[in-house]
Amino acid sequence: MRTLTKALVSVTAAVGIAAGGLATAGTAMAAPSSAQQRAASAEAAPLAVVNLGLNTARAKHWQCFLRDVDYNPGTIDGQLGTNSWKAAQRLFRDLDFYNDSIDGIVGRNTVVALQLFLNRFGNYNLDVDGSAGQETKAAFWDFNGPNFCA
Repeated sequence: MRTLTKALVSVTAAVGIAAGGLATAGTAMAAPSSAQQRAASAEAAPLAVVNLGLNTARAKHWQCFLRDVDYNPGTIDGQLGTNSWKAAQRLFRDLDFYNDSIDGIVGRNTVVALQLFLNRFGNYNLDVDGSAGQETKAAFWDFNGPNFCA
């Protein structure tokens, strides 16, 4: 029986190789190597940064502002990632501008809260529509001028 099993595996492997590697496709696709996983993670990381038109210096100003009003954005690095947006969502929630989950994702509700915040504290008179369009980005840029970060 063992000889028959070896022969069957050998024939299956030979057929798979002849057919373009179909016999090994299942195992090759089942679990990526750790190097592939690390590469995929490294590629995905920048997607979590949403600066909404701010350069690094102005994003640092927003992070410093959040820190200075006691909402910890994490590292002040000019990259508005999950921790920065969670801090902003907590601030927006405490101001009654936001009632969604604190998840650090910049979706429609976070943008609505940002627009309400900018209208209230920056007098920008934005349409509160949840769209991070040019006017919202310009107001966010202006609000984060060089006077916040020390």
